[in-house]
Amino acid sequence: MASMIFTDCSSSTTARLLPFTRNPLFRLRDGTVLLRRLVTLTPSHLPSPRRALAFGSSSPSPSTRVTASFTTEASTSASATAKVIDGKSIAKQIRDEISVEVARMKDAIGVVPGLAVIIVGDRKDSATYVRNKRKACESVGIISFEVRLPEDATEQEVINHISEFNNDSSVHGILVQLPLPSHMNETNILDVVNIEKDVDGFHPLNMGCLAMRDREPMFVPCTPKGCIELLHRSGVSIKGKRAVVVGRSNIVGMPAALLLQNENATVSIVHSRTPNAEELTRQADIVIAAVGVPNMVRGNWIKPGAVVIDVGINPVEDAKSPRGYRLVGDVCYEEACKVASAITPVPGGVGPMTIAMLLDNTLISAKRAYNFK
Repeated sequence: MASMIFTDCSSSTTARLLPFTRNPLFRLRDGTVLLRRLVTLTPSHLPSPRRALAFGSSSPSPSTRVTASFTTEASTSASATAKVIDGKSIAKQIRDEISVEVARMKDAIGVVPGLAVIIVGDRKDSATYVRNKRKACESVGIISFEVRLPEDATEQEVINHISEFNNDSSVHGILVQLPLPSHMNETNILDVVNIEKDVDGFHPLNMGCLAMRDREPMFVPCTPKGCIELLHRSGVSIKGKRAVVVGRSNIVGMPAALLLQNENATVSIVHSRTPNAEELTRQADIVIAAVGVPNMVRGNWIKPGAVVIDVGINPVEDAKSPRGYRLVGDVCYEEACKVASAITPVPGGVGPMTIAMLLDNTLISAKRAYNFK
């Protein structure tokens, strides 16, 4: 059995991940990356960047942009200089804009966008995310459809429900909540989703168009799209900047790098085979961390004045928390906020933007279906 260690940068101790089987990570359909195990605090040594990395693996947007001001630093560190990029506030702005557009569309042509979610099994984390998405739909006036299937449902049952939603004109977006049970082939199931309703943006054709110049994907993956929107609405210039994406997953890392490139940044991707990860990251004006390893990106990885977008959301044991754990990002916040000019918190940074972008993609799909401008 292997184990993974990282520094708990809010104290002088280090933390060791409890033993895990071959793959320590799972990814939710909305792009969130979580560890399979919580961590327990023990004395240990820091991992090298390569060892930590080994465990990780412009877009449509609402028509009206509201430039958000950075909030003041809310960290426990009194010497922090970075400003907080308030993802909750920006996501609310976007939801308000979507709500206006949904009402306008309903009044003009009598159509209300619809989002269908299929969840298999009774995982508490998946159920929580589906519930949050349903509440978000209700808050903006989007109709929410939901299918819940038991853990032992067959792959064909899932495919049948997807096919029904594909043919339902009242459904404009389809989302299959991940992870699926181990007896199901995820690729076979996701490939059934109609590309015109693939609001997660994971269809190979969507990804291919994202990678090609002068081609527009039907949808951009929600979490990377949310990262770029955070930069735009916070007044961060991307054109001509050096950007580093830590992580190369199909869900976040790769599409985030493509989006930054489309914004005319000079982009590098740091991954498990990058020999000088710290040095490369320190050259970046913009850092997007999406590797799924708690506190891996240290303060000395950050160029003074850089902007840091932390996609990671990792549960670590915390006896002082009522829940028994707390959430930390892939970036050591207590260190990075003393070096960066701006940084997203965890939680409250990228997470709210992922759901906001899902709603935005659903609205885009409905408008496209009816050629509604």
